[in-house]
Amino acid sequence: MKTAQGEATEILNGQLAGAKNVTGILHWLKSGEKFDAAASNKHQLIYLMEGKGRVRLNGQDYDVAKGAGVYLGPSETATIQAQDGATLKLFI
Repeated sequence: MKTAQGEATEILNGQLAGAKNVTGILHWLKSGEKFDAAASNKHQLIYLMEGKGRVRLNGQDYDVAKGAGVYLGPSETATIQAQDGATLKLFI
């Protein structure tokens, strides 16, 4: 599905795989697009499967590439942006 923050599809949830208390989403960002991982009462893990980009975490920016990951505890937030001219594939 297309969203305001790139394209996404759920690949792991209760209906698809009988998963309980967990969802898995593939998320694609084109050059310049951002994904805002909002604060939640749950733990979040974001894994960069392909591409290059930048993560803003705790007020600091970090350049990231394939294989990078971000762990967010409850109430933590992050913003992930595809690098100019690059695309990102995230597993959330």
